[in-house]
Amino acid sequence: MLIVAFALFGTAVGSFLNVCIDRLPVGKSLLYPPSHCDACQHRLSPKDLIPLFSYLWLRRRCRYCQAPIPQRPFWVEASSGFLFAFTYWHFGLGVEFALTAFYGSLFIVLGVIDLEHQLILNKIVYPASVVALIISVFLPQTEIMSFPWPVSLNGIIGGAIGLVLFLVPILVYPKGMGWGDVKMAGLIGLVTGFPLIFVALFMAVILGGLLASALLLLKVKKRKEAIPFGPFLSLTTIVTLLWGSDILNWYLGLFLF
Repeated sequence: MLIVAFALFGTAVGSFLNVCIDRLPVGKSLLYPPSHCDACQHRLSPKDLIPLFSYLWLRRRCRYCQAPIPQRPFWVEASSGFLFAFTYWHFGLGVEFALTAFYGSLFIVLGVIDLEHQLILNKIVYPASVVALIISVFLPQTEIMSFPWPVSLNGIIGGAIGLVLFLVPILVYPKGMGWGDVKMAGLIGLVTGFPLIFVALFMAVILGGLLASALLLLKVKKRKEAIPFGPFLSLTTIVTLLWGSDILNWYLGLFLF
């Protein structure tokens, strides 16, 4: 039953994440105006805002003007609900659950904004980096960063490595990625720590490269069209928070035995 409760709570969090995704890129307040239909501007009632259910019950259309409701809010709510439920099942109720749910929500926002707007916002990355640094300094050792160094050093070293690993390519070939990716890599290092930063970034590069190659081969994208990298970084960071130590141990085991 607790898994169901966390899934429902996660969908409610996802509803707030949608507000962040909609408003932060355009500089709007998260509190005002209240939720409304973008087409007719009608204020939405509480029954229009029930996560997942309202979207399905209204058959993907505004109750007041019948304009189509975008699919993205539904999938963000569903993803957030799954994240909270699965993280609780994976870690149980504790520090690991709280950190993964919090950071997972953060990276959902970053990834979706970059996917839709090709932006990685400083107004998210900078405060999140400060919070991640404080968390890494003051929280005790957890399964997320289960290596024999003080947690504070894990975060600081991981952040520095993330910045350097992405700073070098952008200095060599500025068109290859944006400065937002560099800052996001630093944030990921603070979140995952050393050496798990390598897991998150390596998987993102592999996944991004495979998808970019597939899109080019299928002629879905032209060679000069930019593909946002933030969604790949977000996805692999969440995977690293859940299984980073296992993935790293498996990879090292390929060479040690």
